[in-house]
Amino acid sequence: MTERQMQIGEVAERTGLSLRTIRHYEEVGLVIPSARSKGGFRLYTEADVERLMVIRRMKPLDFSLEEMRDLLEITDRIADTDNPPAGEEMERLRERLDSYRKVADARCETLRAQLMAAEDFASTLRRRLGTGN
Repeated sequence: MTERQMQIGEVAERTGLSLRTIRHYEEVGLVIPSARSKGGFRLYTEADVERLMVIRRMKPLDFSLEEMRDLLEITDRIADTDNPPAGEEMERLRERLDSYRKVADARCETLRAQLMAAEDFASTLRRRLGTGN
């Protein structure tokens, strides 16, 4: 059974990304459609959608396109079943992945602190309006 393929509109709907953003990610090499239809339309698989969701989750953490590309290359290499990394290469990949995890953790903590400050501000505004909600 062949894997189901989706056109860009369905992928945009499923990921919450705009068509323009998905095309941009293709232009910069982050996500390449798995195929093209006879008419030249981009066709994506479930794996492509999952990759776009990973990118979407990196965006609020302010990763650059270069960092996104590097991180995706690391995870692609680790997941390579045809030529799996071993020994020193695997160790280097895991170290690089762990450094990205540490950056992501730190950025999440910063976002949590910003959210707490924003919620405190909104609460102050509600109190001043006398709504309390």
